[in-house]
Amino acid sequence: MTVECYIKVTAYRDGVVHVWKMGRDGQLPLFETKAAKGRILFRLYAVSTVVGICLICVYRLTHLPEEGEVGRWAWIGLFLSELWYILYWFVIMSVRWNPIYRYTIKDRLTQRYEKVLPGVDIFVCTANPIIEPPTMVINTVLSVMAYDYTPEKLSVYLSDDGGSSLTFYALLEAAQFSKLWLPFCKKFKVEPRCPEAYFSFTPEPHYDDPLMAGEWSSIKKLYEDMRNRIEAAINVGYISDEIRKHKGFAEWDLVSDPRNHQTILQMLIDGRDGKAVDVEGQPLPTLVYLSRQKRPDYHHNYKAGALNALIRVSSRITNGEIILNVDCDMYSNNSESVRDALCFLMDEERGHEIAYVQFPQCFNNITKNDLYASSLNVIMEVEIAGFDSNGGPCYIGTGCFHRRESLCGKKYSKECEKEQITRNNDRNREENACVLEETCKVLASCSYEDNTQWGKEMGLKYGCPVEDILTGLSIQCRGWRSIYFTPERKAFLGSAPTTLLQSLIQHKRWSEGDFQIFLSSYCPFICGHKRIPLKLQISYCTYMLWAPNCLPTLYYVFIPSLYLLKGISLFPKISSLWILPFAYVISSSCAYSLGEFIWCGGTLLGWWNDQRMWVFRRTTSYFFGFSETILKLFGFSKSSFAVTSKVTDDEESERYKKEVMEFGAPSPMFTILATLALLNLFTFVGGIIRVITNKQAQVLDSLLLQILLSGVLVFLNLPVYHGLFFRKDTTRMPYSTTYQSIALALLACSVALY
Repeated sequence: MTVECYIKVTAYRDGVVHVWKMGRDGQLPLFETKAAKGRILFRLYAVSTVVGICLICVYRLTHLPEEGEVGRWAWIGLFLSELWYILYWFVIMSVRWNPIYRYTIKDRLTQRYEKVLPGVDIFVCTANPIIEPPTMVINTVLSVMAYDYTPEKLSVYLSDDGGSSLTFYALLEAAQFSKLWLPFCKKFKVEPRCPEAYFSFTPEPHYDDPLMAGEWSSIKKLYEDMRNRIEAAINVGYISDEIRKHKGFAEWDLVSDPRNHQTILQMLIDGRDGKAVDVEGQPLPTLVYLSRQKRPDYHHNYKAGALNALIRVSSRITNGEIILNVDCDMYSNNSESVRDALCFLMDEERGHEIAYVQFPQCFNNITKNDLYASSLNVIMEVEIAGFDSNGGPCYIGTGCFHRRESLCGKKYSKECEKEQITRNNDRNREENACVLEETCKVLASCSYEDNTQWGKEMGLKYGCPVEDILTGLSIQCRGWRSIYFTPERKAFLGSAPTTLLQSLIQHKRWSEGDFQIFLSSYCPFICGHKRIPLKLQISYCTYMLWAPNCLPTLYYVFIPSLYLLKGISLFPKISSLWILPFAYVISSSCAYSLGEFIWCGGTLLGWWNDQRMWVFRRTTSYFFGFSETILKLFGFSKSSFAVTSKVTDDEESERYKKEVMEFGAPSPMFTILATLALLNLFTFVGGIIRVITNKQAQVLDSLLLQILLSGVLVFLNLPVYHGLFFRKDTTRMPYSTTYQSIALALLACSVALY
C-alpha cells in the first residue's frame, strides 16, 4: 500500500516568505503559482457595474415606446444589442476574475534531472519564401538551435511548404554558420540568440573586453556575409551551379511546381554523428529540412498538415518526448525557455497531467503607441492568465511546448502518473542519414493519412482556420491540463502586421475560425461537457464569440446616428436620473480598460488606438468572419488560410514607425470603414446643427448622449478622414473607395430623413 505524504516547507527568499508543499516523493516543486494582486478593486468595479447594468435593463423595459410610436423597433434593437454586450461582459469578467501567474525554479530541475533531460524536437514552419523571407526563417532556426540545452537532445526541423530551393539554400548556410554562432552564444551568454536581432539591438562591446570585442566583430561580419549571399541568391531567383553541388539540390531537378512535387527530406546536421561538431568540438543539434509531398488532387491542410507531417517524420528520426512549435518569424528571445517548460512538465506532483506549456505571443516591432493594437498585451497578460486559473490556457499555435504523446491523441489516465517523461529518450542510431531520409519520405506523402486518424484524433485537427485553438481544446477534453507561463524575459518575439489591411485580415481569420468551432460539434459546451470545467468552457467563448460581436457593434454605430438625424432620442435625457447608470457603466468601463491597458505596459494614446481598432475589427474583420462562417455552414463557402506577410519595404516601414495609418489597396473592409466614418460625421454635424437651430433646451437634453456617441466615433475615425481627403500619397484611401463611401453614407442619411 502506497501512502502519499505532503509536507509544507517554509523558506525565506528575496525578502518574501515562501510556502511550498512537498510532493509525494518528498521533493520540492519545480514551479510556484501565485494569484494576481489588487483583485479587490477589480471585484468592486465588477459588482458595481452589475448594479448599473441592471438599472439600464430596467430603464429599457420601463421606457419602451408604445406600439406604433416612432423609434420603437430601433429601441428594441438597441436593447437587444445591449443584452448581447451584457452577456459578453460576463464572459470577459469570468476570465478576468482570478488570473494566476507561474514562476519556475530551474535550479531544482538542474539538480535533479540534468543527466536525464528529455529529447526536444523543435518545429519551425514556413509556407512562402516571398512573404516569409528565408533570412528571417533561418534567424528563427539559429535562435532555437542555440538554446541553453544539451545539444545531443535538441533537434530542429524546418517545414517548408513553399518547397523553395532558396529556403533550402538559406538553411544550408545556417547549418554552416551555426558551427560558429552556437559556441559564441554559449561562451558569452548572448541574449537574444537570433543573429539579426542581436546585432541590430546590441551595441558593440567596449574594448575593455578585447576577447569578446574581437569575436563580436568577426561573427557579425560572417553573419552579414552569409545574409548577403542569401539575399543575392533571392534577388536573382536561382542558386548558382557551384552551390548546387550539394546533394540536396538534386531534389529540385524533379520539381516544376511548389504545389506539385515529391517529398524532399534532408538531414543537414546529423546529431547522432560524432563528426557533427562546432568549431570548439562540441556536438551540434540535429537539423532537418522537410518539404512534404504536394499533389494538386490532395488537400494539404495548411499549417496543421505540415505540423502533422513533422510529428511523424521526427518520431522516426529523433522521437523527442517534447515538441516545441514556433512560427518562422517567432525567434527565441530567451535561451532558458526549454528549461522553463520542463519545470512544469517534469514536476513530480503535477507534471504528469500537463500536456502543453503555452508561452505568450509577443512582438518586436510594436510602435510606441501600438498603432494597430497588435501587441495583444491585455490578452497575453490578463486573459490567458485567467484561462490558466479556469482550467488551462488555449493553444495559440506558436511558442508552445507539447508532450508528444498528448499531441498524438493519447488520453490522460491515472496510469500517466506512474510514467516518467524521460522513459523513451531514444534516437534511431542504427540507420545512417541517407537511409533515414529515404524511409521517412513516405511519412510525409500525400496519401499517408488516408483512412487514418491523423487530423481527427491524432495530431493537429483539420478543417478549421484556427487549428491551434481546436487542437488545444481537444487535448484538454481528453483529460490533460495545460499551463500558461510568462517569463520575466520574453520567450519569443515575432513580427506584427504593419498595415491596417494585414491586421484586419488576420483578425478576420481568427474570428472566423473561432466562430466555426463554436457552431460545430467541438463547441466547448458540447465536447467539453463534463470533460473540462464549466468556467473554462465559458472562457473559450471570449474568442469564439468575437465574430457575432459585429452585429451589435454595427447596430450601435449605425442606428443611433441615423435617429439623431431624425431627432429621435434612444437614450435617457440628461436631466433624468436614468442617465446615471449609463454614465457610470460607460465611465467605469473606460477607466478600468485604461487602467488595465497601462498596467500591461501601454500608453494613453495606445489605449485610444486600441479602442479605434476595437471598432474597426468588429465592423469589418468580425463581420466578414461571421458572414463567411454562416455561408460555410450552408455550404456556400469553403475554409481558407491566409498567411500574413512578414515583408515590409522601407517606405512602409517608415510610415509604420511614424504611426501613419496605411490604406492603399481597395478592399470591402475599407469601404465599410469609410462609409461608417462619413455617416457618423454627417450625423454628428447634423445633430449639432439641430441643437443650434432649435433653441429649445429639451432638444439638447434628449439628444446629447447620441451626439456624444457620434462625436466619439468621429474622433476615432480621424485617421480615416485624413486618408480620404487630406493625404496625397499612394497609401491614402483609394479614390474608388472614397466615392463609394460618400455615396453610401449620403444614401443612408437620405433614407433616414425621408
